[in-house]
Amino acid sequence: MRLTRQSSYAVRTLMYCAINVPELSRVSDIAKAYGISELFLFKLIKPLVENNLIETVRGRHGGIRLGRPAAEITLLDVIKLTEENFSLAECFDGGETSCPLVGGCELSAALHEALDAFFAVLASYTIADLTDKRRAMRSRLGIEMLGLELN
Repeated sequence: MRLTRQSSYAVRTLMYCAINVPELSRVSDIAKAYGISELFLFKLIKPLVENNLIETVRGRHGGIRLGRPAAEITLLDVIKLTEENFSLAECFDGGETSCPLVGGCELSAALHEALDAFFAVLASYTIADLTDKRRAMRSRLGIEMLGLELN
């Protein structure tokens, strides 16, 4: 299983905002930090805003920030929002298949168990967990310190 670029950059965008607290983050700065287009990032941000993971602040000095504390946003929240499909095989969840073993095969049960374990791990990590080394991450992303004392 491989996550989409959308999921990867959604998590990275949330991490950027968490690292940049209490400042607002500009989409142009995030796009530059990760080497992606602003258009892609704007499309990615829309569902994050609609689901209160990010909030926007309009105006000349506007930007984006987390919609709730980083410790309350799990990886599972983000991945379930940004991934379209978790079917691990063609027969998963009643998908169309010509396999004669459908309904009498334990593969589906094993895959469901694996997916449940995957979800459990994602639910156990928050954006705050991923950004606990803020000082080093700010430097890598090119975010100025602005005289703030960070952990």
